[in-house]
Amino acid sequence: MNEDQYMNLALSLAQSAAHQTSPNPPVGAVVVKDGRILGMGAHLKAGEAHAEVNALAQAGDESKDADIYVTLEPCAHFGKTPPCADLIIEKGIRRVFIAAVDPNPLVGGKGIEKLQAAGIEVKTGICEQKATELLTPFFHFIQTKRPYVTIKTAVTADGKTAAHTGHSRWITSEAAREDVHLLRSRHDAILTGIGTVLLDNPLLTSRLPQGGKNPIRILLDTHLRVPLDFHIIQNKEAKTIIFCAADAQTKKQRALEDEGVTVIRLPYMAIDAVLDELGKMNIMTLFVEAGAEMNASFLDIGAFNRLVMYMAPKLIGGKSAPSSFGGLGGSSMDEALDLAFISMDRIGPDLKIVMEKR
Repeated sequence: MNEDQYMNLALSLAQSAAHQTSPNPPVGAVVVKDGRILGMGAHLKAGEAHAEVNALAQAGDESKDADIYVTLEPCAHFGKTPPCADLIIEKGIRRVFIAAVDPNPLVGGKGIEKLQAAGIEVKTGICEQKATELLTPFFHFIQTKRPYVTIKTAVTADGKTAAHTGHSRWITSEAAREDVHLLRSRHDAILTGIGTVLLDNPLLTSRLPQGGKNPIRILLDTHLRVPLDFHIIQNKEAKTIIFCAADAQTKKQRALEDEGVTVIRLPYMAIDAVLDELGKMNIMTLFVEAGAEMNASFLDIGAFNRLVMYMAPKLIGGKSAPSSFGGLGGSSMDEALDLAFISMDRIGPDLKIVMEKR
């Protein structure tokens, strides 16, 4: 096996634990000596052993003069666990191959510097593009202190999210809806608006055949209009956080808190303010399942990173039938937000189109 193959193995280990390490990055490591794989490891959960620790523990005493392949620069600082760079030095590793350099100010090249100062050969940039794609949400979170935001929408072939009457069940197939539940399970939190909740009374949980993590439910409800008997309040499978205005009724807040809901008052209700608060809560990835006006709020300030669109082979027509993004919109195509197509897949009879903001 060559360098790329060993790093691809480390990346596959990192991918296997992705979506469960937040707010830490998914990382994989492989220890190799004389063409033999001595140890493999992944970081599985924040606060637990890092990938390098797990791989080196498996390699044991044979780690001396071995190589280690790591998908992200080893840390050089004390956090919830000791620095991985120190452990690599202690184990007598000869060479360290790194896919991506960590943009975290606490690391940011310090891990590489410490390894080189100890006389260890370091090579970076192995499968860097693939590693960066996997680590994009973490990089965004570290650099902006806000979650990486994905907006999900389901549309007909003519771009409609409902009939002119508001009826929308169901645009897409059961297979596409199950894929949405998978996406929910891969995010730290899911956000919606009070309009969507009042219309659909959704659970906003990940109901997968094999089970899956439920994201924290985030509801934007300026005046605390959500009924106490709705699923988002009564269902205890996931935590619910409600953002409201400073002047929302205190009696309703107390009733919600009695149900275990966290209520956060904001001086002003704005997407920016909500994202700042979610960042402080270490929510690294946010999945938005909301209506056209809420989506427009994210679009107006460019506060989302990825768009996942499920398109059904249906036509409904109607100039008053809603689309994914409401609001006034731009006055010319010069004001359109440029996106890049990332992937396009068939999910049952539907298309799943993934786009990212340029």
